[in-house]
Amino acid sequence: MSTAVLPAATSPSFESEWRPDWPLDLRRALQPHQRGAGDPTLRYDDAGAAWRTTTTPDGPATVRIDHAGGSVRITAWGPGAAWAGERVPGWLGADDQVDDFRPDGHPLVARLHHGMPWLRLGGTGRTWDALVPAVLEQKVTVVEAHRVWRELIRLAGAAAPGPAPEGMRVVPSAQRVLDVTDWQWHSCGLDGARRRALRAVASVAGRLEPAGCDSPTLQRRLTTVPGIGVWTAAEVVQRTLGDPDTVSVGDYHLKNIVGWSLAGRKTDDAGMLELLEPWRGHRQRVVRLLIAGGSRPPRRGPRNAPTNYRRI
Repeated sequence: MSTAVLPAATSPSFESEWRPDWPLDLRRALQPHQRGAGDPTLRYDDAGAAWRTTTTPDGPATVRIDHAGGSVRITAWGPGAAWAGERVPGWLGADDQVDDFRPDGHPLVARLHHGMPWLRLGGTGRTWDALVPAVLEQKVTVVEAHRVWRELIRLAGAAAPGPAPEGMRVVPSAQRVLDVTDWQWHSCGLDGARRRALRAVASVAGRLEPAGCDSPTLQRRLTTVPGIGVWTAAEVVQRTLGDPDTVSVGDYHLKNIVGWSLAGRKTDDAGMLELLEPWRGHRQRVVRLLIAGGSRPPRRGPRNAPTNYRRI
């Protein structure tokens, strides 16, 4: 990857170009990091380029990722521009080790793997940016979690550095989260349990960044924080480290997607893990394949309605 860090007075602050050695699909690569169509931290412009904001050890950054003609052009702004820009290939899956994956244990998995050469599991290297939305998604509908995410970012997030699309903002810092008042949380529609969990992780945020640790170590650190269980920890390491194996046990829908796709029936978490066992080391990779192209059980009855915590 060719790289140039430009003088501070120049915009952008960082530029590079990189050519992936697999058929990259930019939107699909970034989809796990997007919290709904209105996510203020990830947007696409009319040219199809992705704009993403992130926290970094050096401060906030905005990154533009333009994939065209087989090459990826990366430009970044803000104090963390160089840190973020250098890690974009990793975001998109450049560090994913797929060569030892053996999909042939099930015909559907084999078919999906061969039909989706674009799938790579990327990691951002930032726990905080994945942890805040994961806490918001605990035990609520996706629609409700995404709404609260947008409200929180607009309330407490900083404006995106550089010429980002209008309305883009950066995940609020841990200190900013601690400064949010109970009334402000209530106006966002955040219940007490998730509020306490957010404050708990914000109080120890510096100790939760990966800093070279592996996935089991980071999961252990995360689950020592009150309000952070195995589901939240799994959601974080999948995005922070690109973990190809850890599965989101406790997910409301996932067990049935896996069960229906691999066995033609609904199952529980234990049954899901049993079905995924032949691919230990790549179980999350199989999950991603099944989410993208597997089967889902037929819907029966009404969907769960989101709870309006602002009225409680």
